[in-house]
Amino acid sequence: MKSAKICWVVDLGIIPYGRACDLQQQVLAARKDGAIPDVLLLCEHPHVITLGRNGRREHLRAEEHLLAQMNVEFHGTDRGGDITYHGPGQIVGYPILDLAEQRRDVRWYVSQLEEVMIRASLDFEIPAKRVEGRHGVWIETPAGEEKLAALGVHLSRWVTSHGFAYNVSTDLRYFDLIVPCGIADSRATSVERVLGRAVSNEEVRSHLVRHFGEVLERVLAQVSRRELEQTLADQASAGQPFAGHRAAEVAPA
Repeated sequence: MKSAKICWVVDLGIIPYGRACDLQQQVLAARKDGAIPDVLLLCEHPHVITLGRNGRREHLRAEEHLLAQMNVEFHGTDRGGDITYHGPGQIVGYPILDLAEQRRDVRWYVSQLEEVMIRASLDFEIPAKRVEGRHGVWIETPAGEEKLAALGVHLSRWVTSHGFAYNVSTDLRYFDLIVPCGIADSRATSVERVLGRAVSNEEVRSHLVRHFGEVLERVLAQVSRRELEQTLADQASAGQPFAGHRAAEVAPA
């Protein structure tokens, strides 16, 4: 019988994109060294536009002065995908998983992340789906297909970073600043827009976390940001591998 794969779930709250990237890199390095188990970082970002490593700068529709006026940051990243927007009301997930311990298959992994978000959407009776040739999660509307969630990942030695962005109560007007994911006819939507009612991130987050554990076959444990940062500091000082954690499991509902 295979031993359960532990995954820490860490809610970072609202955190600037650059700071989240720095923490993600620390977690990534520790995971590669076997100092910690898998980790799922969850957060919201202040307004920011990010460009993937193969993205095209011309897909940014706004000039720098307009971004500054609107208090929107711009960052290049090493993730896959093109250009996207992150902001309040959007759940961003950064899974740091060692796929070498499970399945060395990038396409499979991307499909699993999509499955997590599709199942969470169905919990709210939103008929989300995949679209052939396009990553992310989509819904069919009278106006055509609209994108509910985006994803872009990076793998190094089969350890994942970056991840997904799921629109809950996102101000969709900010997507007008870009060509979303580099697809000219792509239009973003949100859970609130689809349901026609107010929905909080907290209401949706628990569904995403539960399905993440089910789909990726992880035993989830809640860990605070302070605990994570302290563990990273302690392990870096001691140079010792991960030996366990007493955090409570998130049991499947």
